[in-house]
Amino acid sequence: MDELPEDLEALLVEFGRHLRLGRDRSAHTVRAYLGDARSLLRHLCQRSADSAIGELDLPLLRSWLAQQVAAGAARSTTARRAASARTFTAWLTRTGRLSIDPGVRLRSPKAHRVLPAVLARAQASDIMAAAESGAAQRDPMALRDRVIVELLYATGIRVSELCGLDIDDVDRERRVVRVLGKGNKERSAPFGPPADAAIGHWLSYGRPAFVTARSGRALLLGRRGGRLDQRQARTVVHDVVAAVPGTPDMGPHGLRHTAATHLVEGGADLRVVQELLGHASMATTQLYTHVSVDRLKNVHDRTHPRA
Repeated sequence: MDELPEDLEALLVEFGRHLRLGRDRSAHTVRAYLGDARSLLRHLCQRSADSAIGELDLPLLRSWLAQQVAAGAARSTTARRAASARTFTAWLTRTGRLSIDPGVRLRSPKAHRVLPAVLARAQASDIMAAAESGAAQRDPMALRDRVIVELLYATGIRVSELCGLDIDDVDRERRVVRVLGKGNKERSAPFGPPADAAIGHWLSYGRPAFVTARSGRALLLGRRGGRLDQRQARTVVHDVVAAVPGTPDMGPHGLRHTAATHLVEGGADLRVVQELLGHASMATTQLYTHVSVDRLKNVHDRTHPRA
């Protein structure tokens, strides 16, 4: 059954309005939650054509999730759908559609969190050197590409945050960028002299070649003068990294992870790294900033009296 009864369609519309208000959910998250709620309601209607929302109970939630697993859904997808269902049933309970919230007792398998590849320090240095070499002739595109990789590695910011930067967000005197992160939370991320030099060359010799009436104050621009989009930035990173032999295939997220890992390996406090990356949870920071087993063993061998 693809079509839902009118009352359930109206319910979804109201749930969508709720999702867009109050909390800073992205448009992607709202779409995903609404899609999951629609799937759940279709599952309810499959029980019988005249099923009512009050019949949404824990066994139905569990059978819906089981159906997703049987269809081959990944653990991460199942975990997200369970979270969507819990949000939906909590809202149904608060608005009086359900007398008891069945989502409270709904459990789902924890998603496997796969760590991206991490560049060795020498590899990161080689990539930055390659980007600098490519920009040596002051080709506007190469100058821009150097800024992309330098800032991502120097600051550990997300690709969405990078593409959202305006010129005024860059304080070259203090060498920090003002970043608007998830949940519209603002933070500052420092960068070093190499990134500063890349920004200076881009602003002087690269950006003017791209500027059009639609450029506004965007720091990074695409070929047609508009703000650089995330897809273009990802392509740039993959291409620059691939040009250095022996490096793993990597996008912006890999550079962010590499930056965090190198900070921790250099002795940075996890709380500081958490602030730099804009993580709400320390658990997320610890995921991004794992150190290699070999390094831990080497430190243990050097420092522990019983090693």
